[in-house]
Amino acid sequence: MKLCAALAVLLTIVLAMALPAAAAEPVNVAADDFTIDQGNNNATFTGNVTITRTGLKLWADKVVVLYGSGGQSDIDSLTATGNVRIKTDSQDATGAKATFDPDTLILRLSGNVTVVNAQGKLNGPELTINLKTNSSVFKGNEGGRVTGVFTPQ
Repeated sequence: MKLCAALAVLLTIVLAMALPAAAAEPVNVAADDFTIDQGNNNATFTGNVTITRTGLKLWADKVVVLYGSGGQSDIDSLTATGNVRIKTDSQDATGAKATFDPDTLILRLSGNVTVVNAQGKLNGPELTINLKTNSSVFKGNEGGRVTGVFTPQ
């Protein structure tokens, strides 16, 4: 039963993060440890976590998934911490922490964020991506500014 719950959590996480998602695509997950706490509606993956599906790979030291009253398929949030890297076919993003809210489709990456793609490289303290509107905001803060190098095409 716990294995089925874990697989449901993993599938929902990756499908929610990778839009557009194809439900039939396989999801590969690896971590040194996995804990599911059904009483508190959370699942935790620790140690060299990788979540992979076609066109997307996420690495982190730790990934915590909170799910709602609907069970493991009712994901409330995903938080990845420690050496976070999210790689798609077209770009590579790194930071200290990533949070994803499947209800709002907002992904936040914070802590010395770097995004590299064919158009160049951006750095800043925090990046917010709205996957519904396909818009992104890089924010500076009192401790840092947003910087970039753009490559002419």
